[in-house]
Amino acid sequence: MTREENEKRLTYLKGIVARLPDKPGSYQFYDDQHIIIYVGKAKNLKARVSSYFHTEVDRFKTKVLVSKIIDISYTVVNTEEDALLLENELIKKYNPRYNVLLKDGKTYPSICVTNEHLPRIFKTRTINKKWGTYYGPYSHVGSMYAILELIKKLYHPRSCKMPITKEGIEAKKYQVCLEYHIKNCDGPCVAKQSYEDYQENIRQAREILKGNTRQILREMKDLMMTLAENLRFEEAENVKKKYQLIESFVSKSEVVSHTIDNVDVFTITNDESIAYINYIHVANGAINQSFTFEFKKRLNESEEELLQLGIVEMRKRFQSNSKEIVVPFDPQLELEGVKFTIPKLGDKKTLLELSEMNGKQYKFDRLKQAEKLNPEQKQVRLMKELQEKLGLQKMPYHIECFDNSNISGTDAVAACVVFKSMKPSKQDYKRYNIKTVDGPDDYASMKEVVHRRYKRLIVEEQPLPDLIVADGGQGQMEVIRQVIQDELHIDIPIAGLAKDNRHRTNELLYGFPPKVIGLKTDSELFHVLTRLQDEVHRFAITFHREKRSKRALHSELNDIKGIGPKTRDALLNTLKTVKKIKEANQEELTAVVGKAKAEIVFQHFHP
Repeated sequence: MTREENEKRLTYLKGIVARLPDKPGSYQFYDDQHIIIYVGKAKNLKARVSSYFHTEVDRFKTKVLVSKIIDISYTVVNTEEDALLLENELIKKYNPRYNVLLKDGKTYPSICVTNEHLPRIFKTRTINKKWGTYYGPYSHVGSMYAILELIKKLYHPRSCKMPITKEGIEAKKYQVCLEYHIKNCDGPCVAKQSYEDYQENIRQAREILKGNTRQILREMKDLMMTLAENLRFEEAENVKKKYQLIESFVSKSEVVSHTIDNVDVFTITNDESIAYINYIHVANGAINQSFTFEFKKRLNESEEELLQLGIVEMRKRFQSNSKEIVVPFDPQLELEGVKFTIPKLGDKKTLLELSEMNGKQYKFDRLKQAEKLNPEQKQVRLMKELQEKLGLQKMPYHIECFDNSNISGTDAVAACVVFKSMKPSKQDYKRYNIKTVDGPDDYASMKEVVHRRYKRLIVEEQPLPDLIVADGGQGQMEVIRQVIQDELHIDIPIAGLAKDNRHRTNELLYGFPPKVIGLKTDSELFHVLTRLQDEVHRFAITFHREKRSKRALHSELNDIKGIGPKTRDALLNTLKTVKKIKEANQEELTAVVGKAKAEIVFQHFHP
């Protein structure tokens, strides 16, 4: 790979990383053959994946991995625990090359079931298939220990390392150890537990290690009912305890309910020209496939038609033979032997919501990517969104907002900021000194400024704004309406931004009487409007401070007729303050500025 190609590759990957959500999930790295070479999990996908591309990463094996990455995909889940479990499931399915190399130089541990006469079950990092069957590897050691603890409680496999043989048991060569006495082992070495019973326990343990807990639970339930029917209640109670142990473990260790097996999930997220369809496959209660793809619309196809195409295409691509498909609505599709489920609540509803979340996240990522290449696209999208929210006749390209600033009515000023195409247009900002209002009357000040602003625009035949945003909620909206409609007789839409009791902007108002417009406070549009509000506050307060500072610097000496700047500066340089000049006698003043000027100054302060 040439240097230019490598830079292009890194630019592409960093673009994906920049669009990742700040949510938990599992991420997958692909090589140039589009084979998964690494699966990871993260509490925060964006923060975790971006760490691979920091310049300060100096671990050799991490650098090797990063050099092989050609593409990145991810799956969003609800919690960090779900991310961990999804990571484990994907590692087991795809066995990525670098998941063994990248763990502080160690391999992930696996669980071994030996090939001995009485098999043992234990964790190991050494793989030698001559010894037995291996399950794993487990990227999260806690999950592995939980499984081992469950098997130990359920089946009591022997933990001793003695090479026990059939001939040795028949010759009574062995003795029970402490594990037998504390009831952690049932004594198969001295035939206190039959060979057949021990092997059945090992078989069930293998099924749990494979993830086939559903089958084990079904068998246990059948056995429990049979024992109860034969009045063997103590044995049935022992089976019931094992059943409850497995059920409890499954409820804590799977991304979705263990009752869901071999199920496909499809959801659709629409755009103007593209439909995003998310596909999730669940086997043995765990997600082992998640993929989002897009269809470009040609003839205004309906959601039902697009979902039909998605279901057929994805099932063929991933060779799915699931007999149940979970969907958000009836796709009007018939597949032989397949049942469509539209869940209203429960585990399948949760699974459907997870699929919808991934579809929406994929759409958001694609939108971000397009807007990065064409920034104007984002501004147009936000203007269209505001137009739809307020029901405006045209897009609000030109928006103006007003604010007042004063301290107890002194140094009263106002400001007008202008946003064009959802960005500040600072050359169009205006500052106003309040001329006709005495005292701290915000409404009267607003009325004066709005009248002056738009009266001048009308006289000069300048373009009027597409939207006026009032900073102070209903009160200021009404004041602006009185000026715009009743006095100037022009038609400009007026919106307002209202604050909560903690002085935080939390509502967008529109109409007369004003109504609250549904807008999420964490949405991009709301952030733009609050930025408009913050900008008019900043501009008004800055102007007010400048005016106040100028007044504070104004010296009383400037008001004395016959005294110019040179005389004033001479007095201040010698006596330092106006107070000392007031207290000085004529002789002291004469020594500084001469007899004639001294008499003028003295007579001003002592008439």
